Amino acid sequence: MWSNLNQVSNIPSYVLTWLDDHQSLTAKLKQKFNRFSINVLSQAESLVHTDETELLNWHGQSVVREVELLGDNQVVVFARSIIPVTNDTQNLLKIGSKPLGEVLFNDKDIKRGQLQITHTHGTWGRRSIFTIGSTRVLVSEFFIKNLYAV
Repeated sequence: MWSNLNQVSNIPSYVLTWLDDHQSLTAKLKQKFNRFSINVLSQAESLVHTDETELLNWHGQSVVREVELLGDNQVVVFARSIIPVTNDTQNLLKIGSKPLGEVLFNDKDIKRGQLQITHTHGTWGRRSIFTIGSTRVLVSEFFIKNLYAV
């Protein structure tokens, strides 16, 4: 279940510093770890969960991108992005193994919406919508415990 960040009160401070952050997660991970890398698990047209479809208000063709973000060779974040296939997202769909965050945060015309938070089975996650032209892209990030262990 997802809630707006300001409605969740039981977030440990060491988690909150990652959840409540409006900079690029990629940039923040590069600051924390000596070695940062990305492992693209998949990027293909795929079925989108009902709640994701409703949030995006999009029922057309979408690409689901799932990646692991690694710090010092350990998985620290799992990210799932829903990218509707439109004229606005053509460049985004060609980034390959480049981090999505670098593209989204380096374009001043791309706007980020409100953060939503979830906590399930000991894992904290956040998601937000980025607006590119008239297209909404959903980015969900789940923080693996390895992130806090360092």
